[in-house]
Amino acid sequence: MIIKRDFTYPLKGKNRPLHIWLPEDYTASDTRYPVMYFFDGHNLFSDEDATYGKSWGMKAFLEGWSKDLIVVGIECGHEGPERLSEYLPYPANRDSHFAQFEPLGSETMRWIIEDIKPVIDRDFRTIPFRECTAIGGSSMGGLMAIYAAVHHNRWFSKAACVSSAIGFCMRPLMADMRSHEMSPDTRIYLSWGTREAWGIKRTDREDRSSKTYGWNKKVADQALGAGAAVKMHCQIEGGHCEADWEKLVPAFMNFLWTE
Repeated sequence: MIIKRDFTYPLKGKNRPLHIWLPEDYTASDTRYPVMYFFDGHNLFSDEDATYGKSWGMKAFLEGWSKDLIVVGIECGHEGPERLSEYLPYPANRDSHFAQFEPLGSETMRWIIEDIKPVIDRDFRTIPFRECTAIGGSSMGGLMAIYAAVHHNRWFSKAACVSSAIGFCMRPLMADMRSHEMSPDTRIYLSWGTREAWGIKRTDREDRSSKTYGWNKKVADQALGAGAAVKMHCQIEGGHCEADWEKLVPAFMNFLWTE
């Protein structure tokens, strides 16, 4: 069952709808459920809602999956550079493409923790503790998922970081990972596709040499050093698109929740 609910993003005074999945037996039981939050929530369930006409197929996956949980997809802004600004947690270097965007990512995370999560925990039968709370996203949403696991580890114990846009902000990201404590029960999934890897020559084999691999490896090493469980997943012939991210859904959901 999918519910859509309007929700105001206070920094802009604009609507950022929530796309909420409830387990099929939700109304017939009094069970409480874990929760996973996703960035770009409009791309999760329905091709009709997805930006490019292709969703992650999350509805079909959840209907056939062995574990029941609540999924909250948070829609981004769609006007001009709104999404890039809302999902940018660090000021970018002057020579970076992202330097032109206002970095509102930290405020976006506070909005999720201080506004969205309390409402979800109030209005739905959740298990509100960090052990039962996860976050995920792709591209800039993947960066935000890493940022959430680092800066807000007291709230999120699991993060799916898919095709994360981290190359331009490795210095502040690494500084954050070194200065913030991460609980050893944290689980982080990191993936990238060979067709989007920077500097790779062959896309038909597993990547262990590209810059993209190196960036993810640095994140993984920092998390592993804190005792977290990390899965690095190179998707052979994977690209930067919903159709390929859909193929990763079973891998990251199982790693985060059932393995």
